[in-house]
Amino acid sequence: MTQFKKFYDLSQPVYDHCPGWPTYEPTVVRYEATYEKNRFNAEQIRLNSHTGTHLDAPFHFFPDGKTIDQLDVSHFQGNAVIVDLRGIIQAKQGIDASHLEPYADKIHEGSIVLFDTGWNEKRSFDKEYTNDWPYLTGEGAEWLKAKGIKGVGIDTLSMGGWYEGTGRPCHEALLSGGIWILEEISIPDELAKLGSCYLMAFPIKLKGFSGGPARAVAAV
Repeated sequence: MTQFKKFYDLSQPVYDHCPGWPTYEPTVVRYEATYEKNRFNAEQIRLNSHTGTHLDAPFHFFPDGKTIDQLDVSHFQGNAVIVDLRGIIQAKQGIDASHLEPYADKIHEGSIVLFDTGWNEKRSFDKEYTNDWPYLTGEGAEWLKAKGIKGVGIDTLSMGGWYEGTGRPCHEALLSGGIWILEEISIPDELAKLGSCYLMAFPIKLKGFSGGPARAVAAV
């Protein structure tokens, strides 16, 4: 069995009125019981399933696609390649094949690819984070699909862009190929410098859902 020496939490926290997709209702957290009144704490949360660090299943864009609970749990882990785009990719810019070619010899069938754009550090309600993030183009998605990867993650609100014509292409290309999408992760500098890791990102088993919150963890 592989002995890992260090674990990194790649998940963004979910909390009351945390940043999320601009058109979704905000996340609301409240206490249903408190220690002061009930001598124990219990919380209630209302959130869209695509909030914070989460996985997209094919059903997200295809009505006959598999839902998050139907995906094989073994696929949510594996060897991951970190594509370092910090200082390279800009706001509203698409990630295409030219950004992926330098990693061609590291990305193989069954690989997981993680995009490190640095946008995780911008998490807020600022327009740069909620609208102008960099995204994967349809061309870039087809390049990854041809490689036979099983999953791809990014440190922005979505794998696709906010603006018209930039959101659907990569989702449709990836999800039609059974490739799951992990969004809004946070890759620490220490891990980014290593260039690779073993990723584990298991979504909540939400029956019939198009996606689900996940705790993404990297091990080295």
